[in-house]
Amino acid sequence: MSVRPETVGLSSQRLALADRFFQERYVDKGRLKGLAYGVWRGGQLAHVACLGQADVERNVPIRDDTIYRIYSMTKPIASVALMMLVEEAKIALDDPVHRYIPSWKSLGVYVNGLPGEYITRPVERPMQVVDLLRHTSGLTYGFQNRTTVDAAYRKAHIGVIGKTVGLEDLVETLAGIPLEFSPGTAWNYSVSTDIVGYLVQKVSGQKLEDFLEERIFRPLGMVDTGFMVPPEKQHRFAACYARGPGGVVLQDDPARSPYLEPPILVSGGGGLVSTFDDYMRFCRMILGRGSLDGHQYISPKTLALMGANHLPGGKDLAACSQSLFSEATYAGVGFGLGFATTTHPASTLIPASAGDLWWGGAASTAFWVDPAEDMAVVLMTQLMPSGAYPIRRELRTLVYSAFTESRV
Repeated sequence: MSVRPETVGLSSQRLALADRFFQERYVDKGRLKGLAYGVWRGGQLAHVACLGQADVERNVPIRDDTIYRIYSMTKPIASVALMMLVEEAKIALDDPVHRYIPSWKSLGVYVNGLPGEYITRPVERPMQVVDLLRHTSGLTYGFQNRTTVDAAYRKAHIGVIGKTVGLEDLVETLAGIPLEFSPGTAWNYSVSTDIVGYLVQKVSGQKLEDFLEERIFRPLGMVDTGFMVPPEKQHRFAACYARGPGGVVLQDDPARSPYLEPPILVSGGGGLVSTFDDYMRFCRMILGRGSLDGHQYISPKTLALMGANHLPGGKDLAACSQSLFSEATYAGVGFGLGFATTTHPASTLIPASAGDLWWGGAASTAFWVDPAEDMAVVLMTQLMPSGAYPIRRELRTLVYSAFTESRV
């Protein structure tokens, strides 16, 4: 149950305005079929809105237990999992990745050529574990559609939704494809977090899905989060839509979705489904400095390290990124170990707090945790691509405009 927003320094009137904004601009006009968002502040759930439908074809409304494909909002969870192993001294951030993946020891940086005839140059230093967590590894995503290396990923079905390979095959296939740049010299959104998931398996001796269930989902009470939707929960699984030239169309039918079966690739970079309630519990743990309901999942010092800007030279993404696509804007934004973080709020041109932690997913989901304001916000919807509409920026603007008092 939510409390009256005024008890935690928020305006009921302004939050109702936000609800009307999304209802009238997006849901009523069919731009989004439905969405849910909520605000946690001051130790209380201050506001929840469930608007529109989870499945238009079957007339199923959005609810707070609707199950969504969260895609890249999987990344912070997988990153926390690896940092749990760092805390146990089973792996270190400056370990070379080839210690765990020997076939990667001779990876070079692409200079010229085509598959089978690549011309490469040596890396300036070996790829380190930290490079995977902060996307400075030199890996990429095929959908960047920018370089010959991207094209090689697409040809090998690496990171292609619905046409993928298993985790072991992914790792070995990448051993034969050059890096985009020398690790640690630039930032590029990539399959790095899938490799983070592989390292969790390698170091822990458990399957990634089992480690996450045992160490994060079960103790946190994330009862609907996993890599597939079981039959007894299918009725709560949302349809996924896509915006194209002809308007918004059905992209993945929940009655025939591949998420109803165990995945070929257990993807730490984008494979999870979850609910608003579940993901808010994860965000509350982050807001609680690694603790929730008396259980310490990760140390406050480790979480502070994850939330620091780890980009080369302390720069922002605008200065370091080679990506054509990311779930983040660039100016005034740094990147930590699994999260984006605002480094210079004024440069973002929207309300923000320095040191917040956030990310999003391909179907337009998003979250942010603002420790300075003791607040967490989760947005769930199902529309691809995530850049179809500026709903993330609009939600930030509307939520911060509802403040009646600030903690900073």
